[in-house]
Amino acid sequence: MRPVSVSFPAAAAGKCFAIAIAGTALLLPTILDAEAQSRRPLSTSMTCSQAQSMINQRGAVVMSTGQYTFDRYVSNRNFCERGEFLVRANIPTKDKRRCTVQRCDSASPFEFNR
Repeated sequence: MRPVSVSFPAAAAGKCFAIAIAGTALLLPTILDAEAQSRRPLSTSMTCSQAQSMINQRGAVVMSTGQYTFDRYVSNRNFCERGEFLVRANIPTKDKRRCTVQRCDSASPFEFNR
């Protein structure tokens, strides 16, 4: 019997590279989905009922209402901090200029009313 010599360094490097490429291909959609989910929903890209439904389903949503404006809208008082209370707010949506939703506000006398 003759001994067989096998060279592993080149083969191993090729396998490692292939595994790294496969791993990146598998993780890329997950990374992109997480990044897409981290963006705030834009109220003007949905109807009033869609915005209200999203808030009711999630309980609380940080939603953009314009290019530089956003706020946190809630479905009920349970999503407010201690010392905060519910106030009605109007946001622009695709079908209405004033869609009524709720947000939390504090009763501090040193804060300006929104």
